[in-house]
Parts: sequence; structure tokens; C-alpha cells
Amino acid sequence: MSDPREPAAEQAQPVAPVAPTETAAAAEAAEVPVAPAALDLKVPESARRLADGEWHRLHPATPFLRGGIAFVAIIGVIVVNARDVFLDTIFGGGSRELRFLERFAESSLILLAILAVVVILLLSVGGFYLSWRMHTFRITDELVEVRSGIVFRTNRRGRLDRIQGINISRPFLARLFGAAKLEVNVAGQDANVELAYLGSAGADDLRIAILQLASGTRAAEAAAASAAPGSLGGLVESRVNELLAPELDPNAAPPESIVRISIPRLIGSLVLSEATVIAILVGIGIITTTVVTGEYGWIFALLPGLLGLGGYLASRLTRSLRYSIASTDDGIRVGYGLLSTTNETLPPGRIHAVEVSQPLLWRIAGWWEIKINTASQAATSGGATAKTTLLPVGDLNDVHRVLQLILPSLANDESRELLDAGLAAGAHDDAYVTSPKRAAILRWFSWRRNGFVLISDAVALRKGAIWRSLVLVPEARMQSVSMNEGPLLRRMGLAELRVHTVAGPIAATIGALDRNDVVQFFDEVAHAAVHAAGVDTSHRWRSASAQASAQASANQPEAANEPSTTPVDESAPPEGQA
Repeated sequence: MSDPREPAAEQAQPVAPVAPTETAAAAEAAEVPVAPAALDLKVPESARRLADGEWHRLHPATPFLRGGIAFVAIIGVIVVNARDVFLDTIFGGGSRELRFLERFAESSLILLAILAVVVILLLSVGGFYLSWRMHTFRITDELVEVRSGIVFRTNRRGRLDRIQGINISRPFLARLFGAAKLEVNVAGQDANVELAYLGSAGADDLRIAILQLASGTRAAEAAAASAAPGSLGGLVESRVNELLAPELDPNAAPPESIVRISIPRLIGSLVLSEATVIAILVGIGIITTTVVTGEYGWIFALLPGLLGLGGYLASRLTRSLRYSIASTDDGIRVGYGLLSTTNETLPPGRIHAVEVSQPLLWRIAGWWEIKINTASQAATSGGATAKTTLLPVGDLNDVHRVLQLILPSLANDESRELLDAGLAAGAHDDAYVTSPKRAAILRWFSWRRNGFVLISDAVALRKGAIWRSLVLVPEARMQSVSMNEGPLLRRMGLAELRVHTVAGPIAATIGALDRNDVVQFFDEVAHAAVHAAGVDTSHRWRSASAQASAQASANQPEAANEPSTTPVDESAPPEGQA
């Protein structure tokens, strides 16, 4: 069972359709070919210009940000060495390197060496310039396309109706140049389309335009999502404002929908993580062994591991600073980072599975973690955790708020009670269908808690007693349902239920259940998934409102073209006067 999808080309329509005969006559009279209608997106000029279907180039600083930094580093090394040679020549010094350079300068090869260096510099600069000139992109009402390469050309396309999310990352060096990297996450393995780099403000506006086109809204009906840019200030002032600006625009989401992570909670979650505790125990063991045996070689064996752990924890801490989750008109907005910032927008209908889990050491603080499965599986360097972890750490209230952002249907009281029962410890008299007592031989501690239930329009799988977790799969995002019985399970009258979704860190599987319960639930879930996929329109989240507006406009009477039959009150003031 897969989700029905319609190409974006079927949703995009001309702004003002013209009869074929009139178009042909106009073209014949002008003796020029008829050009396709331009996209009339009601967004800032920078985004409308980039989304007009024509080919455009990236930010002028792109060659420097992508590969020029290494080139500048090499030039810096050469300059530093030349400075040392110059100082030795002026103030004296008979180093071996200086004598070698003096002999080389006296030979006839010095001119060839200088000429080779100049040629290499010119070729490098020319190569960077050609790479920038040949790296172009365009955005139409159907796809995002990128062409790159000088000798070996590459062409990458991403359909708008397959977009799973849009990331905007701003590395610290790129922020100094006012640049940002925009990555369009498309369903598929390594199918993302990357635009590195664009103007920082233009990247935000372009994301709005792409999401509007992907939402099912016609180009002419795309709503303005941001205000026009203000007056231009100085270059230094604009860069300082970008560095000091908050990651999430206060006007982009209502304050009550924003979930933030405090720094003490973030540090506490890292300290109480299982990796940190294991590393501390290993360190204590090595130190004890060193003291007992008197061999200090174990300390040097521990040092690389401690450095690696410290780097890992520091990386997680810096990536999660200023972490925020908010609800916007075009989906869930996730932002994080201090010096290098990243924000991602997940459109509605793009999350295929959700898992709320609680590590053992977090139970004393009541903290939880939320992970998701999306159809985009391409992982960028340093961003794999952020692509699958939606809430790194949060309390129960944060969990409910994030789940309501993902699945708005869970906002009612009945769904909240089922969610609380799915996250609570121990056995409860609730609507969950749990494992029978004979399954205790397979689930020693969790057989009373191990169960499933339908919550609104999602399937809930409750698992674990020591490491508790609750898996939610929207019915409209289910790919298929399967029931498995091995020899042992068949003999015990048990079965395993698996809900198939896209690949990811979440496995929607629950075992050691009564076979009859699984068969009944299998049929219920199969019918519910087919029905949900047929009526679901979340993947075209603006199309329903656009169609309703168009229908309302079509039903309005054309009063201006019809004569008025209502008697006129001569005592009433003329139209337009109070």
C-alpha cells in the first residue's frame, strides 16, 4: 500500500489561460515564439527572480567557500616560509635551507620556477571561475535542477512533489560572506539536490517559494510568506545583524508552538548518556589497573578514547545549542547551532514513523527523545543525527507538543490518554492489546506492557520495560503490514506484527503477541491504511485551501454584469459617502 502522488505539473496552471487561436494569432503578428508564462510568486523579488524557470548562478563566493579555502591555506604556507627566508637573509643565519635556496636562486631554474608558480596560480583562479560559471541551477513549477562540472558534466533533478524537506545550513565562514547552503531533500537514496551557496536572505525566501510550489498551490495563488526586505545598510552592519539574529524568525511561528531546549537540560542529557557512563567506567577500570600493576601504558591507551569522546560530546553540544522546533504554514521547522547554524523544514505528510524513547538513565529526570523516519536517506557530514532526531531531549510536555505538531489529530483528550498510557511504566488497564502471560518466557519484563492500539489515524506500538519506547506510524504513510510466525512462536500461539515504512532508524515491529489478536489487528490496520491513503491530502497541504478558494470565487454571482432589480432609496447617501 503506497501513497498516491500526483505530479506537480498537473497542479501548476497558467495564470491567465489564452485561447489557442488567440495565442497563435498574437505570435504570428509579433513573429516571435510564444514563451511560457513566468511564475508569479508573491514572494520577495530575490526569490521570485530565482524561481522564474531560468538558469541562475550561485553566490560569487562559492568557489572560495567550496575549495578556495585550501588554496588560500597553501598560499599562506608559502608566504610564511618566504618571510622566514627574507628575515634570515636580512639578519643573517646560515641554515641549510637558506643555503639551498641561495644556490637555487643563482641557477637558471629560478625563472622557470617562478613561471610555473604563476601558471599554477592562473590555472587555479581560472578553474575556480569556470567552475562557478558552469555551476548553474533553475527552479520551475515541477522540479529543482542543478548542472555542474567543467570536463565531466553532472545534472541532478529533484521533483517538487517528492520533496521531503528543505535544509538551510550556514557555516560560520559562509555567514561572514552572507552566504548559506540550501539542500532540497528528495525521496530516495542519495537523491538530494544541493545549492551551495546562495545569499543568506535569498535562501530563506527561496525556500518559501519552493515549498509553496510543492504544496499544491498554483504559482499565481502562492501567498506572500515574508515581508519585503528593508532598506540596505552597510556591508559590515548587515553581516553583524545576520550573526546576531535569532535562528528562528519570531514572525515565522506563534510563540506557543515553539519548543526549545535549555542548556542545563542539554548538558545533563549528555552526562547521563550511556556512552558517557560506559567511557567513565572504562576509564576507572584502566586507572585502577594502572595503579595496581604500576604500568602507565594503559593511560596512553585511554587518552585517544577520551579525546574522541570529548570531541563527540562537544560536537553534539554545539549542534544542539539554540535548538528549537516550531510549527509554520509549510510544516515543522527545526533549527539549531551557535556559530554554524542549520534549520530544516519538514512539510506535512513527509514523516513516515515516529519513535518516543527513554534511555534508562534519563528516567530519573523524566526526559525523552523523539526520532523520525523520512523518505530522504542522504546523510550530510555532521548532520545525520539532526536528520533523524527531531527532539534530542525533552520532558513529557515537550513530547506532547511535538507529537501534536507531527500528528495534529492527536490533540484530543482520548488520544492524549492513550499516549500517556503508552509512555507510562508498568501495566495498566487501558486500550492496548498486550502480550499473553505465556509470552513471559520471551519478554521477561515487558510482556505486561508490550502491546498495540489504533490512536486516531495512527498505529501505536508500545514496547520495552527497562528501555521504554512508543512507535507511531501514520496510517496514510504505511507501505504494508505483515505478520510473521517462526516455529517457536507458532507452537506457543504467538506472532509478530510488522508495519512497513520507509527505511530509517525506527523499526515498527512488535512481537510475542497472541496470534488471534495479531490476525484481527492485521485486518483492521490493512483496511484503515487503504482508506487513509485514499483520503489523505497532507502531502499537498495547500491544494485543499486553494481549491476551496477557487470554488468560492466561481460560485460568487457576477453582480457587476447583471442589472440591479433592487429599488433605489433616493434618501440614501451616494455610494462612497458616509
